Amino acid sequence: MGKTAISWTNFTWNPWRGCHKVSAGCKNCYMFRDQKRYGRDPNVVVRSRSTFNDPLKWMDPSMVFVNSWSDFFIEEADPWRDEAWEIIRRTPHLTYQILTKRPERIPLCLPDDFFPRNVWWGISAENQDTLDRRWTALDLSLYNQDPSVMFVSAEPLLGSLIDITVSVNPWSRIPQWIIVGGESGPEHRPMEIDWVRLILHKCRYHGIAFFMKQDSGTQPGQRGRIPDDLWMQEFPKRDQVIDDKGKRAKNIDAARALGQGELKGE
Repeated sequence: MGKTAISWTNFTWNPWRGCHKVSAGCKNCYMFRDQKRYGRDPNVVVRSRSTFNDPLKWMDPSMVFVNSWSDFFIEEADPWRDEAWEIIRRTPHLTYQILTKRPERIPLCLPDDFFPRNVWWGISAENQDTLDRRWTALDLSLYNQDPSVMFVSAEPLLGSLIDITVSVNPWSRIPQWIIVGGESGPEHRPMEIDWVRLILHKCRYHGIAFFMKQDSGTQPGQRGRIPDDLWMQEFPKRDQVIDDKGKRAKNIDAARALGQGELKGE
């Protein structure tokens, strides 16, 4: 792994590989296709013998997408995760972008002695149902923590996202960043441009950074049918939380106070 063509990061780091399909977005996952091409069983989760310590070699400040070939919180990786957290702790100049479909496991998997400030916490969501369930689980899992960034990757986008804030409680946090992408590969399912336009509209209303990654198509990373007004690639500001009215709060406590009506005049 290492340098990557994924447009919203600089490096990929795979301390382990292998995964299990858990929802419709996994149907045509590139990891399963690629691992089979290498003669490996993609359903078997194994620790990497060659890339586990890679971040220790990266000296320049960079963004690192964690587990592009697995899920950081998959159960089979429990024996190795503490070592991965230690690497994250030892490399504060790197920003680790952890994207999971298993946010409910986060409380069981956090390190005992520190909370990583150089981690961005994200969930994958292909439709409204997975967004509702996974974002709620992520928010609740990190309720007592102070994450730098919380985000959503809506890729592959397979349906319209009517509500991107998923504010189930008055103190619920909403995403600071949404990545949007169509499915790629020989059996890709088409993404509708109107779905993208609705997400951008809601991001603008709520003050959420919007990153358009790719159209659906055979090849990854293609702009395809995406018009100029939707082709933008923004990044979030760290340590900001957005309340359900689209206002920015300075920190987690302020965001909760906003939700409970304790701050006035903003």
